[in-house]
This record gives sequence, structure tokens and C-alpha cells, in this order.
Amino acid sequence: MSVTAHDHQFAADLATRTGEILLEVRSRLVAAGASAGEIKDEGDRAAHELIVAELAMHRPADAVLSEEGKDDKARLGAERTWIVDPLDGTREFSEPPRDDWAVHIALVVAGVAVAGGVALPAQGITLSTAQPPTLPPPSPDAPRVIVSRTRRPPAAVTLAAELEAQYIEMGSAGAKAMAVVLGHADIYAHSGGQYEWDNAAPVAVAMSAGLHCSRLDGSPLVYNNDDVYLPDLLICRTEWAERSLAILNR
Repeated sequence: MSVTAHDHQFAADLATRTGEILLEVRSRLVAAGASAGEIKDEGDRAAHELIVAELAMHRPADAVLSEEGKDDKARLGAERTWIVDPLDGTREFSEPPRDDWAVHIALVVAGVAVAGGVALPAQGITLSTAQPPTLPPPSPDAPRVIVSRTRRPPAAVTLAAELEAQYIEMGSAGAKAMAVVLGHADIYAHSGGQYEWDNAAPVAVAMSAGLHCSRLDGSPLVYNNDDVYLPDLLICRTEWAERSLAILNR
């Protein structure tokens, strides 16, 4: 695949730098008494502009798909496409001191997320394919299924019931996926709608760590499609993959 060690490090560094900008934006606007809406909008804008500028400077031949940008369909014919979410979890970002928000930077080649960085800026962490994370040992307790703090997707509810699992609530998709990488959860099953930028970078990082990543039916996650809607996914420790897929596809 057309990916180099420099791409892995570039994704990590860009995610980290964007996160630093977002922390500065949040601190400044909170001090100025800005509303939650103003904090969200300025965070999205500042992060998107930085990422697009850095990609234009350092990867000018590559295509870009950003949640905050116009979708240039020329990416469909590109060999390499960067799929980015400049600020994943705007609600959590606008509610300091919440730290469950993220920056996603992924490089996709031939439909596969081959390099990625996910920054958790308020936690001071960036996880990336540049240095694939080492999974902690499996927990001897009941599995932990991670869900949104505002709703529990049907797939997660089904798995939790069948596996007698514990729920962990968290904000952004990137924060949820990285919770599995970090060993804070065991299963992240999402149904009900995401877009490619919501999970391309998290999947790249999770796969580099040795986690199972697929659609809920077990098929591969394919990126850089004409329709960027990607409604479901399963990220979990391999110990739970076969049983989880069996439950979800009965």
C-alpha cells in the first residue's frame, strides 16, 4: 500500500497539534464568557482550517475529506485520501472540563484506513499507528460495553444483555474507541449512524493495536465511498469478537 512511516508520524503529529489549538481555543473562549454554541463553532473552524492548511502544505497531491469541509468528489479517483474529523465530540468540547472529545486524522488507501492518529487533547494523549498501542491484559470481570452518555444503541444494548456486561458512558466516537484501546472498555458496538470521519482514524489505531474492527455483520469497514454514511461498527478485543458477532447476527 502507498503509505510510509512518515505518514504514520504525520497523522500523529497533526492530531496532536490540532488538539493543542483546540485546548487554547476552549480556554480563551471560556475565559471570555462565550456560549456553548460559540465554543463549538470556533473549535470546528480553527481545527478544520489548521488541518486543511497542513495537508495542503505537506501532502498537496492527496485528497481530503473533512467533516467540516465541502466534499470534493475528485477524492474518489485519488490514490490516497485523508479522512479527518477536526473535532469529534463538539458537545463535550463545549462543556469544560469534559475530556471525552477527540481529533481524528486518517489516511485511506484503496478503501482501507492504513494510518491514523487520534488525539484526546484534554487527556494529554495521542494514540496512533506511528507507535501502535500495546493492549493491556484482558479483564477477568464481566465485559464492559461502551455507549454514548445520551443514548444506548440497540447493538450495544443487545450485547450488554446477552453478555451480562457493564455499561460505560462516554462522549465522542474517538474517545469510545480509544477507551477500548486503553483497556478501559472491552466492546464498542455502534448502530444507528456514523460517517466515515467518525471512525476512520479510530479504526486505523484500533487495528494497529490488534483489536477486532468490522461492520456489525462482520464485513470489512471500507472508506472513501461516494456515500460517506457508515451506519455501524464493532471495535472490540479479539476475545469477544466471535461471540459478539454471533449475538448480533442471530
